[in-house]
Amino acid sequence: MANATHALIGLPAAIMSVISSYTYVGIFLLMTLESASLPIPSEIILPAAGALSASGAINIWLALLVALAGGIIGMMIDYYIAYYIGKDVVYKHLGWFRIKRKTLESFDAWFRQNGPFAVFISRLIPLVRGLISFPAGFAKMPKAQFLAYSFSGTLIWDVALLLFGYYAIHIRNVDLLFAAIAVFVIVLYAIYALAFRRIRAAGKKSSTRKKR
Repeated sequence: MANATHALIGLPAAIMSVISSYTYVGIFLLMTLESASLPIPSEIILPAAGALSASGAINIWLALLVALAGGIIGMMIDYYIAYYIGKDVVYKHLGWFRIKRKTLESFDAWFRQNGPFAVFISRLIPLVRGLISFPAGFAKMPKAQFLAYSFSGTLIWDVALLLFGYYAIHIRNVDLLFAAIAVFVIVLYAIYALAFRRIRAAGKKSSTRKKR
C-alpha cells in the first residue's frame, strides 16, 4: 500500500517533468498512452500543459493539436486491437491494459444500448475515457463514425482541461487556487461517479438477460 501511495504522489511530478523536458513530444506520447487505456491521467497531463502554456514555455494551440493527435492515435490503437483481434483474445489479456473484465463488460453493454452516443459521452468521463474504444471495435463500428464521435468528445475534454491549467496559474491567492483545484477535482469525480453508475447498471442488465 505504501508503494502504491508513493507512486500516486510521484505521478504528477513525473508527468510535469516529462512535459517540461520534452514539451510537445512529451504531451503527444503521454496522451497516446492515456488514450490507449494505460493508467496515465489526462486530468494531470492537460492542466500541466495549460500551466506551462500560461508561463510562456509552450504554445497552447500547439499543445492542443499534439494532445488531440496523441489522443486519436491512442484510441485507434485500442479500436484496431478490438476490431481485428476480437473480444475473446482481448478479454484474455486485459491484464496488459490493467482493465477489469467486469468494467469492460459494462462498457460493452452500455455501447450496445447507446451506440455512437456512448463513444462521444465516454470521452468526457474521467479515468475511463479510453475504454469505449474496445466495445466500438468489437462491434466493428464504422471507422469514420468512430473517429467523428471520438474527436468531438475529445476536443471538448482537451480544451476544458488545458484552459483550466492555463487560467489556474494566474490565481495569485494560494487559498483561492487550492479551492479552484478542489472544485475541479470534485466536478470531475461527480461526472465519473454519475456516468459510471449508469454504465454499471447497463452491465448488470446485460448479465441478467444472459442468465435468463
